[in-house]
Amino acid sequence: MTRILYELAGRDQVRFSPYCWRTLFALKHKGLAFDRVPMKFTDRSTIADSGQDRVPVLDDDGVVTADSWRIATYLEEKYPERPTLFGGAIGQGTALMINKWVDLVVHADLRPIAVPGAFKNLDPDDTDWFRVSREAMFGMTLEALADGRDAAVERLGATLAPVRATLETQPYLCGDAPAYADYILMGSLMWPRCCSDAEILAEDDPINAWRTRMLALFDGFAAAAPTHAAA
Repeated sequence: MTRILYELAGRDQVRFSPYCWRTLFALKHKGLAFDRVPMKFTDRSTIADSGQDRVPVLDDDGVVTADSWRIATYLEEKYPERPTLFGGAIGQGTALMINKWVDLVVHADLRPIAVPGAFKNLDPDDTDWFRVSREAMFGMTLEALADGRDAAVERLGATLAPVRATLETQPYLCGDAPAYADYILMGSLMWPRCCSDAEILAEDDPINAWRTRMLALFDGFAAAAPTHAAA
């Protein structure tokens, strides 16, 4: 069986996509072997068969699925004998709410931190496209977006208050062990970790301790990922 994950990559193999990281964690959680194929923003030919132009895309022996949430639900349905990502229908519904909250709320705080950092870690072929597309998206230059980084870090601390309160009483968002809700948020926190030098969590923050535990999962898979310092 051939299982291939197509994912976004910058220069020197820095891989900062929060959505790809969610899928990477999900595949590791399920204990599934896979090959990783990098993709540039400006060359999406490798995922043409998916019928769209965004990653992650998973080709599971000919079954092609795009979008991190759809991939997670596919993996849960396809491999029910493997460790569960959701713990049942109720857990899946709750994880969907976490998914929407992170995408709509947490990412708003992360963008001034991670987007300018991603720009500095791009493949040279992607820099012009990224600048034009992101400045149109945000209505400002990347430099102006970066000027809001300190304020964004402060906002993020407040935004994550429910996460902090949860982790003061249990080791993972999902309880005693991690599952997909943990991977949603951790995937997004890998975004600044991989491409920015900003420290977004205080050393004594319970979220920082959780992040350390998440980095150590799967024999330190995420901890070993190339970062801006190596790029």
